[in-house]
Amino acid sequence: MSSLTSRLLAVGLALTIGTALAQSGPDFSHAVINTTDLGHNTYMLEGLGGNVTVIAGSDGVIMIDGEYAPLHDKLKAAIAQVSKEPIRYLVNTHFHGDHTGGNAPFAHDGVVVVAQVNVRKRLAAGTVNGLTGAKTAPVAQDGLPSKTYGSALTLRLKDRVVELHHIANAHTDGDTYAWIPDANVLATGDTVTIGRYPNIDFANGGNIRGMIAATDVYLKLVNDDTKIVPGHGPLADKAKLAHYRAMLVAARERMAALIKQGKSEADVVAARPFADFDQELGASAQQAQNFIRVVYHSLQPS
Repeated sequence: MSSLTSRLLAVGLALTIGTALAQSGPDFSHAVINTTDLGHNTYMLEGLGGNVTVIAGSDGVIMIDGEYAPLHDKLKAAIAQVSKEPIRYLVNTHFHGDHTGGNAPFAHDGVVVVAQVNVRKRLAAGTVNGLTGAKTAPVAQDGLPSKTYGSALTLRLKDRVVELHHIANAHTDGDTYAWIPDANVLATGDTVTIGRYPNIDFANGGNIRGMIAATDVYLKLVNDDTKIVPGHGPLADKAKLAHYRAMLVAARERMAALIKQGKSEADVVAARPFADFDQELGASAQQAQNFIRVVYHSLQPS
């Protein structure tokens, strides 16, 4: 067998394995939950879904996001390492399954699932992906938030307070950010992602203008010592948040200029207006194209 043939077979095998892994989804059996101590009995957990923030009080625990359902036991075990108190509340920062998959199993444990009212509506009705057309079926009753709010809600334990606020039409139409004042910790959900492009779910109320508005709110709230838990990616600070906002503003301005010139979706994808950001983030061709498309669609007239 020639060396060229061997190399071609190796490439083909790698592509086949890669495709099979992609189709099979995450391997939850080998998932590891990593815990970062944020101080003042507050923690960041990282697994295979969105980041989780844990607020531990003397009489209970509040979770911000619950990842995928199969990670329920591993998340509970990780939380048990930092608190022996029961989990009282699970907050959904938005409706996507990598943040809300844990709703049903935690609810079965007696945890109260909390979300902005639009999250419950989206989960109950089912949703459609604006880029792919893929449909997500409605969630069963036990996976729906049992406690909802409109613009703001404060959750209280005996000695801890978590302030929930709705950010309108940013990542989705039901985004919540959580402010933990005694720990100087902000959990943003997917309105902020670090080290990767954010998704803007334009088919379900998301808009890049709202994403920028969210960062404006956060930058007024935090200080140089604040620990920021993004929806995905490593722990951030005010400087990283400001850098993220600058990228969003530049993306909006570049795309708005192309739209004003009458460019089509295919035109803007071909133009690669965010090539410098692609390089900085190490984005794949698909990730780069997806971000172009979601920004384009979010700036189109409704």
